[in-house]
Amino acid sequence: MSSSNVLTFTEQNFEQEVVQASWFVPVLVVFTATWAGRCSELLPIVEKIADDYQGKVKVGTLDIDGAPEATQRNGVKSVPTSIAFRGGSKVSIEPGLTSREVLLSMLCLA
Repeated sequence: MSSSNVLTFTEQNFEQEVVQASWFVPVLVVFTATWAGRCSELLPIVEKIADDYQGKVKVGTLDIDGAPEATQRNGVKSVPTSIAFRGGSKVSIEPGLTSREVLLSMLCLA
């Protein structure tokens, strides 16, 4: 990952970073896997959003292999899957490879 603005969510920090996040800062979690090619295709888009909206949105990835409970709890069945949270609640889910425009719309930034 080349952008320092993309956080790494884990089983250990998911509750604090995502569920307990402020209502005023939307959170984009991209559920990924190192073995899935589509995840690496989505990463540059995610990094650009994290850089462009630094301080306005929290953006991060979560490796499903290292966080099976968070993955299951959020109903993720394929990777990549992008989920937007606001105030700890899921507000939008987009499975598969998607566009910058869709991700921004999920975060109400488009």
